[in-house]
Amino acid sequence: MKPVTAPAVRDIVLLGGGHANVQVLKRFGMRPEPGLRLTMVAREPHTPYSGMLPGLIAGVYDFDDVHIDLARLCTFAQARFIAAEATGLDLDAGRLAFADRPALRYDVLAINTGGVPGAAHASDFVTPVKPIGRFLPAWRKLLNDGTPPARLAIVGAGAGGVELALAIRHLSATDGGEDIHCAVVDAAPTPLAGFSSAARRRLVRAMTERGVELLTGFQVMTAREGRVEATDGRGIDVDHVLWVSGVEAPRWARESGLATDDRGFIAVNCHLQSTSDANVFAAGDVAALSGQPRPKSGVYSVRQGPALAANVRRSAIGKPLSAYRAQRHALAIVGLGAGKAVASRGPLAVSGRWVWSVKQWIDRRFMRKFNVLPQQAAEDANVAAALKPETPSAMRCGGCGAKVGADILRRVLARLDVHGSGAVLHGIGDDAAVVRVSAGNLAMTCDGFRAMVDDPYRLGRIGAHHALNDLFAMGAVPAFALALATVPAMAEALVEEDLFQLMSGATAVFRAHDVALVGGHSGEGAELGIAFSVTGTVRGEPLEKGGLVPGQKLVLTKPLGTGVLLAGAMQGETRAEHLVQAINVMDTSNAAAVKVLSGCGATACTDVTGFGLAGHASEMVRTSQRGLADDRGHVGVRLFVDQHPALPGAHALLANDIESSLQRNNERALEDFTLVGVAPNAPEAKLVADPQTAGGLLASVPASVADDCVASLQNAGYEQAAVIGDVTDGDMEIRRSSQ
Repeated sequence: MKPVTAPAVRDIVLLGGGHANVQVLKRFGMRPEPGLRLTMVAREPHTPYSGMLPGLIAGVYDFDDVHIDLARLCTFAQARFIAAEATGLDLDAGRLAFADRPALRYDVLAINTGGVPGAAHASDFVTPVKPIGRFLPAWRKLLNDGTPPARLAIVGAGAGGVELALAIRHLSATDGGEDIHCAVVDAAPTPLAGFSSAARRRLVRAMTERGVELLTGFQVMTAREGRVEATDGRGIDVDHVLWVSGVEAPRWARESGLATDDRGFIAVNCHLQSTSDANVFAAGDVAALSGQPRPKSGVYSVRQGPALAANVRRSAIGKPLSAYRAQRHALAIVGLGAGKAVASRGPLAVSGRWVWSVKQWIDRRFMRKFNVLPQQAAEDANVAAALKPETPSAMRCGGCGAKVGADILRRVLARLDVHGSGAVLHGIGDDAAVVRVSAGNLAMTCDGFRAMVDDPYRLGRIGAHHALNDLFAMGAVPAFALALATVPAMAEALVEEDLFQLMSGATAVFRAHDVALVGGHSGEGAELGIAFSVTGTVRGEPLEKGGLVPGQKLVLTKPLGTGVLLAGAMQGETRAEHLVQAINVMDTSNAAAVKVLSGCGATACTDVTGFGLAGHASEMVRTSQRGLADDRGHVGVRLFVDQHPALPGAHALLANDIESSLQRNNERALEDFTLVGVAPNAPEAKLVADPQTAGGLLASVPASVADDCVASLQNAGYEQAAVIGDVTDGDMEIRRSSQ
């Protein structure tokens, strides 16, 4: 994320990547507002455009055609991206609540999460179509696992259900497609409520022609064990049910204390602002527009986007809000599978191939706004008048030690759940920590970095894992940690929030590893950063880098590629799902891995970090060679690049000349190796030099147990652990296993 000119003063949090909130991001990217910081919180890293879902099901579009990459869009908007699912709101404190992480502060909140599927018939037999982000993986699994369903029931004969049925029938008609019969059922006496009679006739005729069964007045009573039954005694046998009929309001909206309509949807006024909380805005299906009731349809969320963007900006900088007036009639275009469509607005209806072309043009134009982004706009440093009293002085004094204010620090420490230990005699609050050390040798390390991910909580977790890895690699047991946290100049409330999120992530990791945080220092700097000094004990002989023995196998516990994926993310080139996978890998402890490796007789071990696999393997060879007597021969390694586990997207980015700033320096380590059948600029070779953050452990184990060792690692949660090379008595090589 590129730094902005003016210090952040207020936080705008966008909850949900719906059709309105993505427009907020786009408009702030086109015209940044000095002093405002945006954060997108979304459950899925890619947000689907509902209007193109049937086309995706029909095979007309692929995944990227119908999804907006939220991480790339956030990079464009200079916004933070946090992949998480909120579970509630604390309106008094102005915080979003989560099940598995600390609450997140906001000044202005824009909610565009959509509704939630009804829970009445939820089961393995019933798949809700909304939210779409969860439906698509379930649909792929339904088609690809075992035998695809021969008969589907689609509950809901509105535009969504009818179009979905026609799309599935179109998919069935394509070469090689499975023949899936569809029955659309609805409690209403007539289908397609809200459509004109002319449009309804055209769509019903299309369903009949394509073999879609229509059952109206069918109020579902039960849906289980291969059968759907109605309250009037009718029933149909099916293999699976897709539930399209309506959405419900999320429970947390009403439980938070926000005003809602009688169905639980957030009540908003003509400014899309909560009628009960001026700091909260909502749009799309999750909102109920007071005095302007409209159907739950994506087209209304799209139309609300510009008004929502304008009003969250105006609210944050203290300007009057602008009114939004929803259109009375929306143009609805329903595809007939592919190639033809029916358009309806009010009493009018038209159909034909040209309508399908218009639909494609409208949908693709909308998606191009977010997937083909212009040059980032430069930010003006002139802060709005309402923000100036909270804006930090441009002159930052370093003579005070550049410390974070004492009152901020006290509040953060009071909120943190710091793990204690009976061995700590003096800890946080004293000038220095005093600890009681048990028998054994001490192992000490320090490590840290500036922010490479937007989420300060995950940064704190990754930083803690990264520092602990040095001790794990030596078979040491970490016990105590000191922290050095750096926070940029911002409004006091934002400094406190970032420091709290950062340290909450770190303390959660330390607590899980029985490590006591005994002190540290917090200071002001150019950007967010975290470092730790960690001390532990070693009982017995430590694992060392220099224990390689010819004939052993090299085992790697985590995939490679974090360096290039993080570099790509900063340039808006890394796919959001790949970035999330990289963050999850970095936020994985190596504690269990070292236990497995030790149990398998590992004689050498190191953690793969900034110097890349090649650099750390070279260190292991040189250290091992120095430990050999002259009469014990030579030691080398052979790395098989086609066996190296790689994070998704890493090879493609390297092939497109995306690389970390340390990549070129790390590639000098390749000079230590002979490359056999691998070009130096091949993505596989470049990945060997890719710098890692909180990377895996590289260890040598006896060849006889290598496969069992990998299986044990995979069972312990290191799914991509692999044998990646041999320890030899010859030179150092990088090659493919087939050569």
